[in-house]
Amino acid sequence: MANYKNEGFDPEEIDALKEECQAAGKSFVYVDDNDLDVLESGECVHIQFPGQYQGQEVIYDALVYTLRLHHSSLVYEMAVEEVQKTYPDYTPPEEREAGYKIAPDREEEAETALTEIIGEIEDTETVKVQEHIEIDTDSDYGVALDVCLNTEDITDEVIENFIQQFKANTLALDTTLYSFTSEDDE
Repeated sequence: MANYKNEGFDPEEIDALKEECQAAGKSFVYVDDNDLDVLESGECVHIQFPGQYQGQEVIYDALVYTLRLHHSSLVYEMAVEEVQKTYPDYTPPEEREAGYKIAPDREEEAETALTEIIGEIEDTETVKVQEHIEIDTDSDYGVALDVCLNTEDITDEVIENFIQQFKANTLALDTTLYSFTSEDDE
């Protein structure tokens, strides 16, 4: 038996994934990922599917998410950077470590500034995004894909269509640049 440095290239792993897919009646399987809260939103999924990479069978380990989610993430990151210029002691809640402390009034000021900056970035359409796929061949498991699609939700049908077109090399990404606002969510 060969010893594979990257288990996502191991034929036994690939065959096991194919069996899982067949049992599920899909061309992919969902991956439980406790690190990603957004997986519950319908706008982001972590999946794996078998395929070919440079003539070799492989497992694709893919994070598939909506254009809107990608946009809001970039806007949020940009706004946090701006807020931290004025409030260097501010750390967003999702990045706080145990023992983090900030005065409540200072935190409120920073949060208010954050909301205002997000609104300003959205109003001026500073951030524009488009569909894309990033391929990472240095992944720990198989070949990693970062897939951003212009769709409301990431459904089984959206995933199946993506995989079918990706495998057939017929995937045409939308190169239009888009911008979103929080009001679009209401």
